[in-house]
Amino acid sequence: MKSAYPEIIGQSVPQIAALEKATGAARFPGDLHIEGQAYLKVIFADRPHARILQVDPAAALALPGVLAALTARDVPINRYGLETADQPVLCADVVRCIGDRVALVIAESEKLAAQAASLVRVQYANLPILDSPQAALSPGAPCLHADKPDNLLASYTIETGDIAAGFAQSAVILEETYSTGAQEHAYLQPDAGLAWIDEQGCLVVQSAGQWAADDRRQIAHSLALPEDQVRVVYAHIGGAFGGREDLNLRICLALAAWKLRRPVKAVWSRAETTIGHPKRHPMQIRHRWGADRDGRLIAQEIEILADAGAYASTSASVLGTTVITCSGPYLSPNVKVSARTVYTNNPTSGAFRGFGAPQAVFAAEAHMTRLAHTLGLDPVELRMRNLVAEGAQTATVGHLPPRVSARQTLEAAARAAGWTQAADGWRKPTLPVKQGKPRGLGIAIGWKPCGYPLGWQEQATLTIELHGASRIEFANVCTDAADLGQGAHTAICQMAAQALQMPLERVHLRSVSASLATSTGPASASRLTMLAGQAVIGAAAAALQAWQNEERPAVASYTVQAPATQDFAALQEGGSAALALGYTAQAAIVELDPHTGQLTVQRIISAHDVGKAINPLAVAGQAQGGAIQGLGWATLEHFIVQQGRALTTEYSTYLIPTVLDIPTDFETIVLEHSSPRGPWGAVGVGEMPILAIAPAIATALHDATGIWWNEIPLTPERIWRHLHQK
Repeated sequence: MKSAYPEIIGQSVPQIAALEKATGAARFPGDLHIEGQAYLKVIFADRPHARILQVDPAAALALPGVLAALTARDVPINRYGLETADQPVLCADVVRCIGDRVALVIAESEKLAAQAASLVRVQYANLPILDSPQAALSPGAPCLHADKPDNLLASYTIETGDIAAGFAQSAVILEETYSTGAQEHAYLQPDAGLAWIDEQGCLVVQSAGQWAADDRRQIAHSLALPEDQVRVVYAHIGGAFGGREDLNLRICLALAAWKLRRPVKAVWSRAETTIGHPKRHPMQIRHRWGADRDGRLIAQEIEILADAGAYASTSASVLGTTVITCSGPYLSPNVKVSARTVYTNNPTSGAFRGFGAPQAVFAAEAHMTRLAHTLGLDPVELRMRNLVAEGAQTATVGHLPPRVSARQTLEAAARAAGWTQAADGWRKPTLPVKQGKPRGLGIAIGWKPCGYPLGWQEQATLTIELHGASRIEFANVCTDAADLGQGAHTAICQMAAQALQMPLERVHLRSVSASLATSTGPASASRLTMLAGQAVIGAAAAALQAWQNEERPAVASYTVQAPATQDFAALQEGGSAALALGYTAQAAIVELDPHTGQLTVQRIISAHDVGKAINPLAVAGQAQGGAIQGLGWATLEHFIVQQGRALTTEYSTYLIPTVLDIPTDFETIVLEHSSPRGPWGAVGVGEMPILAIAPAIATALHDATGIWWNEIPLTPERIWRHLHQK
């Protein structure tokens, strides 16, 4: 029977908060206010490694209107962390990076809090600085964490086939090392928030994050409180990209409000925000590949070394994603991967859009293009000869999840960029030189897990309420899912409207505080649409049944349990590391001014298989935003750290793309090969657009200059120096 309501899935409806944001009515964390609130200021270590000899807040406390100065002695359980509880809320004896917090000052005004913070005297004895993974692994290096005497946070080793025999059989062997730098998230809204004690005596923390239930877990642990005595509520979130997964300011606000028993607010400056949260992992990746004369891969030997910075954050999981994706979406019978992530005194590394895959894709795709030139093959043709297909098994993923669309995605991007397919294979177009400036074309393909991989049991819980008397007048969708600006709340409402067969305007999203057991889960890992959508389908069916049973209101919760994934040790036993995979292929045309080293990206083609576009306009927005963020990482964003100190903490020194850096010719290609793992066939898209743009740009620059580029960012200084050295 035909539905009485039009299809809402696949329609480009406006985001549900669009009007609020456009008119300025939306309240972000910095806009929050409660009568009688105090103001918090953090005293940062501002040095990479030192022993704390004394913290003296006496001069600060002597100022009228200063309410308290908190130190490590005030923290009940002074350890927290997303995956490993190795980070102090406030440092007691040692600081390990410039972003460490030593004390908090709370005062009656923001200006007074800043003045008081400047009067807190901290005496240090400097310690040796481990400014690189190589230094941290060297014999005799100081131990940064007692349980890791070798400073090795995590490592993985994978070996399939016979790597020595594979190289012995290879007609061509190519070895190169690739380096990627740190990247600042540069989310628009600086870290801010407000915490208070409500009428029931419950601690409420309102800020911006990515998983309220896990924030609550960590805050409750550090304050030695039952979880039901803590509520975490998100205001509107001005971007995140993974940078708000760690607690940062939120745990400081929670401590201050709990100790003072009054509302406490803080708004960080851009410099405080920059040093206060983790960065993308700098990595060094060595590839040694062997192939036969026809370009078939025979052996891949890969070594990965990642800089975790001072604390664990998500480094172990990020490294796992790097390992999953490091060989590229290609088949090779002999593979060996050795991967390590290491504690240093550099700023902590953590989650960032792509979660370790962009580094892996940059190195693998730069190497694949280099191998194509070595063999005298077109770069698309070589990829096509080695791409994974449905039912394939690889060393780093195991059995691939259903819907393997690497070939279709690459073909779509290649054809849009001008490649043609002849009887003897794919052929790259030739670009004309304009005004004496060399131009080049590059292409790359990327893949990444959707949802948490490697044995994490993915699940999501969501509740739907149906209200009305004789008919359903409206529905509430109750979830703790965070909308970071990507449109997750809109997609959830669209899916609920479709499942309930109701007009979208009668479906309302209600944000709730959830426990880990009843949470929709984090806004990360390109998982929300896929997992929340499945929970929507189940909750809608149960709520409609309750309505038929004349329950008013009809309320139903549903928890989706995703198919299990396996860790690396189990992959050879028939398992899979990933619940689903996202595929992207991207091409770039660049133009170079050889006199200045200025690189201009003139055109971007970004092809994505999203399974099903729930909201096509939102998908296009993600494709464009992610690619431009990748363009920044590849060409502009040079996060400079010297001897553990960040030198680029403001946008005057850390450059991100502006409208003048964005190509006017940007083509988004959306493919919809339905996945059985997602609602209406949809899988995640948020992280995919950043994956392959850096190697596409780097190989396009090679096409323009004939010089290979193994390190990003490709700043004008680096390009000019390399050109003149050559």
